[in-house]
Amino acid sequence: MPEAVARRRRRPGRRINPFLWLGATLLAAFAAVALLGERVAPYDPAAQDLFAMLEPPSAAHLLGTDNVGRDILSRIIAGTRYTLSIALASVFFAGIGGIALGSVAGYFGGLTDRIVTGIIDLLLTVPNIVLAIAIASVAGASATGLTIAITASFIPPLARLVRGRVIELTQEDFIAAAVAVGMGHGGILLRHVLPNAATVIIIELSLNAGQAVLIGSALGFLGLGVQPPAPEWGTMLGTSREYLTVVPHLVIAPGIAISLLVLAFNAFGDGLRDVFDPASGT
Repeated sequence: MPEAVARRRRRPGRRINPFLWLGATLLAAFAAVALLGERVAPYDPAAQDLFAMLEPPSAAHLLGTDNVGRDILSRIIAGTRYTLSIALASVFFAGIGGIALGSVAGYFGGLTDRIVTGIIDLLLTVPNIVLAIAIASVAGASATGLTIAITASFIPPLARLVRGRVIELTQEDFIAAAVAVGMGHGGILLRHVLPNAATVIIIELSLNAGQAVLIGSALGFLGLGVQPPAPEWGTMLGTSREYLTVVPHLVIAPGIAISLLVLAFNAFGDGLRDVFDPASGT
């Protein structure tokens, strides 16, 4: 009996997923910084000090200053709101578009499926970043244009994923039962199909958010994102690249911020996948 009790005590209950907690903690920290913004920044992120240009990290400026004397730490803090909001907005709108297209194609099949799938396959032949650059060039260099570009580049792969999951679910007996009792197509999709596909969709969207940060930063670096003097991280990288060999901290600081935010989204997505589908981690 004592051995049985000891075995029960040693037996783990619900294992804490370290990736999920790491991602959630980092995301909570970034969200807090984005909400507080300038209130927690040591300096005005737009204030210039021409007597403190290109200063290295010091006690006065923990991450140094840029080419016009602006405090980099303050700009990183203020830029969190730009980078995080663009990534989340892009994923949100891409989720709406991808879920709608994938659900319609997978559920109705036939000609509808062939048309939607053909469009999706055509767009999937173009890499995400190339498609985003093309769309951003047309939409214009702004936060809105950046959001549109990222959203459009994410819709095709998400729609394809949702379509495949919906096709699987339509073969289940509970869908046939819903059809037999006379439930309409809209009710079946909203009450039975999409709730059962929610896990796959949520995991994919959380992973896409990390990619959205990378694509948004890349477009900002190329001058197709939020325009200066806004402290968006990709834009900060782009405006600082000419000083890379002289004062590398101008590039290192926003680069680390981008890496940490991508890590947060990816860890959170991996943690969700392990929690909802433990077999995927084996």
